[in-house]
Amino acid sequence: MFPLMRRWLVGLLTVVIAIALSGCNPNDFKSQAAQVTQIVARTPGDPQSFNYALNQSSPSVFGFIYEGMIVENGKNGEIEPGIAQSWETSTDGKQIVFTLKPGLKWSDGEPLTVDDVLFTYNDIYLNERIPTDFRDIIRVGESGALPKVRKISDRQVEFSVPEPFAPFLRTVGGVAILPKHSLQKSITTNNSEGKPQFLSTWSTDADPKTVIGNGPYMLESYATNQRVVFRRNPYYWRKDAQGNALPYIERLIWQVVESPDTGLIQFRSGGLDILEIGPATFQLLKREEKRGKFTIYDGGPDFGTNFITFNLNKGNRKGKPLVTPIRSRWFNTVAFRQAVAYGLDRQAMLNNVYRGIGEFQDSPISVQSPYYFSPKQGLKVYDYNPEKSKELLLKAGFKYNNTGQLLDAEGNRVRFTMLSQAGNRTVDAIGSQVKRDMSKIGIQVDFNPVDFAVLIDRVTNSLEWECYFGLITGGIEPNSGANVWLPDGGFHPFNQQPQPGQPPIEGREVAPWEAAIGRLYIQGAKEIDETKRKAIYAETQRLAQEYLPFIHLVNPLALAAMRDRLDNTKFTALGGTLWNIYEMKVAED
Repeated sequence: MFPLMRRWLVGLLTVVIAIALSGCNPNDFKSQAAQVTQIVARTPGDPQSFNYALNQSSPSVFGFIYEGMIVENGKNGEIEPGIAQSWETSTDGKQIVFTLKPGLKWSDGEPLTVDDVLFTYNDIYLNERIPTDFRDIIRVGESGALPKVRKISDRQVEFSVPEPFAPFLRTVGGVAILPKHSLQKSITTNNSEGKPQFLSTWSTDADPKTVIGNGPYMLESYATNQRVVFRRNPYYWRKDAQGNALPYIERLIWQVVESPDTGLIQFRSGGLDILEIGPATFQLLKREEKRGKFTIYDGGPDFGTNFITFNLNKGNRKGKPLVTPIRSRWFNTVAFRQAVAYGLDRQAMLNNVYRGIGEFQDSPISVQSPYYFSPKQGLKVYDYNPEKSKELLLKAGFKYNNTGQLLDAEGNRVRFTMLSQAGNRTVDAIGSQVKRDMSKIGIQVDFNPVDFAVLIDRVTNSLEWECYFGLITGGIEPNSGANVWLPDGGFHPFNQQPQPGQPPIEGREVAPWEAAIGRLYIQGAKEIDETKRKAIYAETQRLAQEYLPFIHLVNPLALAAMRDRLDNTKFTALGGTLWNIYEMKVAED
């Protein structure tokens, strides 16, 4: 999905939490620069790219090093000026003219101008040679037309679309602007395969200091499996009321800590200043707030969803099915997916895994979004009912043997493998419960946590998987999920098409309900009337819950522990812990 800058967890970026090996104790690093104001926060894994346009995974560095023409207030979701001083929308909604702030500069001191905006769009985002998911959320209408971008003056740029496009402002205004002077050559120069060198530019192997941005921070260093260090951008445009340059804090350190338990130890010992926590950690730390000089903040239900999903792709590569035909028939049976949903005891999951700190999630759209369609409004839910599960399975032609094992009509034992990312206790607990719950309706689940890179490759590259547990981040604007819901979107995991450059798939089919959701997303994007727009997205949620490409589970509360010496913290589920880092301060201990 593509929400505004500070929430960039796109497509697969957010499907699972990236996990990497923890480095040395951050106290060792902090002692090297005792006179420098800094914040040390945990990140559960390494960034996968420093190239904003190509990134598809989380965590990412881009919310700190880039800023769009507009930004989203992390507290209330309202649109505010970023590098644009102002904007004007035409009466028919087909044109937006942005006026950039005067005197903008990149982190290397070079001027940031309208030419950078034109380059970013015309040479990168709208360039079909660049495989970026951003095009999925900016295509307009049934034709999939892309916006036109033209220069009006040195500070003014116009975006135009052929027909009304409801998320126009948030979409084109909220993404990062990239530096023409640093990247143009990589676009116009091809590699040995005839592809733009841009595709290999600013990978995580690059010198972080060569990555040019315009956000409050810039990359200073990166040590794989250890840390990412951000340094204050001296050319950032924001100033406080007294005219002082922002941000106040000189350095931000992302400490890569694989284990939540290790993260807890480091926070309690003072090695971390910020720790996003789960329910079990909340119960432990709550007793230590005063003594530990920190405060636990409750941001409300987290944005996004967690789920299990089945591979519905009926295609094959080089004559080999992506999913064995027997299992593919099960997975593509709607009653089978509904039976699985009824067979999951989400209340036990909420009580045991999340310690009661959360709520059920029944929709692909975040509950905080004004477009969320609730069960009270008529959204279908799947409360735990194993007898209902068995009834659906029997009506669909499945049967039970004398030991209670589920068989299909041909006598095949119903058994499948569920993948997840390895190294997370919460995910492990969810996987164990799914395995137990499914055994109660006769299904054997082989729960298989794997390395993050392996999971990414299975879901987006080889496409050879059966079921997996994952996460997708959310936001206010539904169209930010167009890359997930358009059948040919860049991240349509339950029936993924090949990515550019991958071997073709033969026999891939798009189900009628799947195509209908895609059409509704196109309609929702061009509908200006808010009442009608909400009705369109309500229908997408109704179809998603009826046909269950994703079986949603539990949405935990967003919780974070932050040192009391950090001033002006504004933690929210939408913005996270550091969305307003440009105005945060570190007080004297």
